[in-house]
Amino acid sequence: MSVLLTCQGVSKTYGNQPLFEGISLTISDRDRLGIIGPNGSGKSTFLKILAGLEAPDTGSVAVRKLVQLAYVPQNEVFPPGLTVEQVMRKSLDATNLPPGEHSARLATTLGMAGFEDFSLRVDSLSGGWAKRLSIAQHLVRHPDILLLDEPTNHLDLEGTLWLERLLAGASFACAVISHDRYFLENVATGMAEINASYPDGMFRVDGNYSEFLARKGEFLHAEARKQEALATKVRRELEWLRRGPKARTTKAKARIDQAGRLMDQLAELSARRKSTSAEIDFTATGRRTKALLECEEISKELGGRKLFENLSFKLSPGMRIGLVGPNGSGKTTLLRMLAGEMEPDTGSIRRAEFLRVVYFDQNREHLDPETTLRRALASEGDSVIFRGRPLHVNAWARRFLFPPEHLEMPAGRLSGGEQARVLIARLMLHPADLLLLDEPTNDLDIPTLETLEESLSEFPGAVVLVTHDRYMMDRISTAVIGLDGQGEALAFADYSQWEDWLALRSKSTKESPPAVRPRQTSAGPERKRLSYIESREWETMEERILQAEALLEAAKTEVQESAAAGEAARLQAAYENMEAAQHEVNRLYTRWAELETKRQ
Repeated sequence: MSVLLTCQGVSKTYGNQPLFEGISLTISDRDRLGIIGPNGSGKSTFLKILAGLEAPDTGSVAVRKLVQLAYVPQNEVFPPGLTVEQVMRKSLDATNLPPGEHSARLATTLGMAGFEDFSLRVDSLSGGWAKRLSIAQHLVRHPDILLLDEPTNHLDLEGTLWLERLLAGASFACAVISHDRYFLENVATGMAEINASYPDGMFRVDGNYSEFLARKGEFLHAEARKQEALATKVRRELEWLRRGPKARTTKAKARIDQAGRLMDQLAELSARRKSTSAEIDFTATGRRTKALLECEEISKELGGRKLFENLSFKLSPGMRIGLVGPNGSGKTTLLRMLAGEMEPDTGSIRRAEFLRVVYFDQNREHLDPETTLRRALASEGDSVIFRGRPLHVNAWARRFLFPPEHLEMPAGRLSGGEQARVLIARLMLHPADLLLLDEPTNDLDIPTLETLEESLSEFPGAVVLVTHDRYMMDRISTAVIGLDGQGEALAFADYSQWEDWLALRSKSTKESPPAVRPRQTSAGPERKRLSYIESREWETMEERILQAEALLEAAKTEVQESAAAGEAARLQAAYENMEAAQHEVNRLYTRWAELETKRQ
């Protein structure tokens, strides 16, 4: 494949803080590169440098002649008052395409992005559809390389799957910053992590996210062995130095110099291998109440549209409910109702006496952009009370990866991931029976996501979680409530069941004939009957699904353990077993739904 873009020795520093140093990278034809790294490692800055929007301090970026670059930022700002069609035509005006061909390409691109009404005003679009338009206005130019910064942050499941299909089948190359692990698994043909812990500032692997984890495990294992061997050499040299060698000879002087170099190498290696992630640990009240909150046949309508109706469920300690559904289906509205900020139109919500609720707001409305980081973390004084003990704000800030010199920085200047960490830090100060989390994963890096997942898994109270991060939803939720955006709310055992149900419903909708149905006779419609074999199959289906799900859980555990151990061969085998187990579970649920349909 031909090389489209090359960067050599690229470095960037802000103030006295180096973001990255000496990074080299190539993007070739049809590459789909996933870019990850800790918050603050400079991923967005690096992507802007590749796009030519920022200049590196050192190094160079070379783009092959006639190659067209397109850059999709995290948050696109559209000119006010424009329609979807006007945005697209404005983008086409910047190309050499003959004006007579604009309409055809515009219609094709918008149709591919899912738009039906081109006259919609941009300021009326939801975050997910605005993101689709942001991507479409760059796609319409037919770029050779598409650079995307966190494109899934505002997309719902349908939008994320649309983007996955688009990139997986694209003829152009792309580089995508994302912390969505399933997205990276399904899209990436190569992975690159920007992190100062790597000797070259970046670790690149050919393959998807699973392959990256396996190769990274091998690298870290090799680094650990290298550090161990180097430490042994340093200990040996230090013992020699303590014996007081005479430094008169050239040989003795050379050995002393060698000991100094070894210690410097060990210090550098140890510093690079030191991993940092936010210390997230939510505080529970210790309440033993069996029922924390109970919803009974609640309904809600907004703007003349029914979000959901007759929804009933109960929250007890240890329950972790995932809320899923398309943008605008009512997930945030339901969270606000559970928090007591809104009331249902019908039905009732009963809360345990003195129920303590902590609510994470996805819009960051409770974070004043003008206040300093110090005041955002500690609203009064220079200390916080965490689990009954005072903790100085400097130590509290370090727990969330904020250096003391950033404490006077306005909160509005913090990155999205840093703002999310501030809000999580504030929530941790409040003991809770119930955690309501609305998109807490937006902008968080993967190490912080993993820490958040651990904390939520161990939280003894109840959790209601809204997230587009399918990996987190699978790992955290003990049950899923799906809102279909058309007034229906259904309960599922896990996220995969919800996806299967969506796929089955979509298939049924496409296959159902639009023609007028024939009039039924008084004897009623003719029903399909299960055959004897199908009846026996249906009777054993539930048990078979339970067995398959148990195998799937065991396979997931094996993947996590082998990834943590850094054993590449074991991880690959475990991942293949997990894929096979997931496929079998999906097949059984689909078959069960088919048999249920025939029985009705």
